Amino acid sequence: MPKFLRIGLHQSNVSGYTSKAWCVRRVGPAVFLKWGAVEVQGAGKSRKVYWSRLPQEKTIRCGTAQRAQDYIKSAIARRRSHDYEPLAGAILAQRKSANGSADLKQARATILIVDIVGSTAKAAKLGDARWTKVMGLYYAAVRKELKSSRGKEVVTTGDGVLATFKAPAAGINCATAIKKAVRTLGLEIRVGLHAGEYAISGGEMVGLAFHIGTRVAAKARAGEVLVSSAVKDLLAAQSQIRLRDHGSHQLKGVPARWRLYRVEG
Repeated sequence: MPKFLRIGLHQSNVSGYTSKAWCVRRVGPAVFLKWGAVEVQGAGKSRKVYWSRLPQEKTIRCGTAQRAQDYIKSAIARRRSHDYEPLAGAILAQRKSANGSADLKQARATILIVDIVGSTAKAAKLGDARWTKVMGLYYAAVRKELKSSRGKEVVTTGDGVLATFKAPAAGINCATAIKKAVRTLGLEIRVGLHAGEYAISGGEMVGLAFHIGTRVAAKARAGEVLVSSAVKDLLAAQSQIRLRDHGSHQLKGVPARWRLYRVEG
């Protein structure tokens, strides 16, 4: 499986730094993608790369083996133009601390997941140079709204952003503001929010709450902001935020069914 590591550090610490990795492989007409945050330790031949949390995965059905091969070539070319370098060797499971256990810190927050709708098609239409410029403006707009709403950016994943908020209302208002801001760039996003406990390891999030937030976002259509029942339950009674029942859903890989709500206005 070809693997690539983002050039340059994202968050330094005493023993190494965090970055992002992206992996791809083909089986017949299917392409399997895997990506996520990693922790890099050492340099040169002694360098080791660990997943900071469970990586995200996606399967793309291309119809024919040739189309799948062409897709991979194009995807690898885009990663190279976005400062990714080939990575030799395996990406290891989460690094353990000296006492043999993962260094975890528990936290609770409202988790926001932002994802661009149709990004692959738009990137192909605009070309690498113009798409890179648009993405720079996109991240600037997202970070401006996060700062205004006192949100904390945790990690970026491809064309997505994961952030946390102390209050659910702040997260919802930020999501609405981001949606309006990126439309000026010709982009549509889908947003999901969930509230719950998660663990922090090496500055990265792990735990079921993160996965629920990701699955909530996946249920949203272009321009929609969906929240889980956990977020709704935490909203103050006097909140001016209007929610519409979006029904009960089975979230992929998540136990039980979850009731979701669409943010109105």
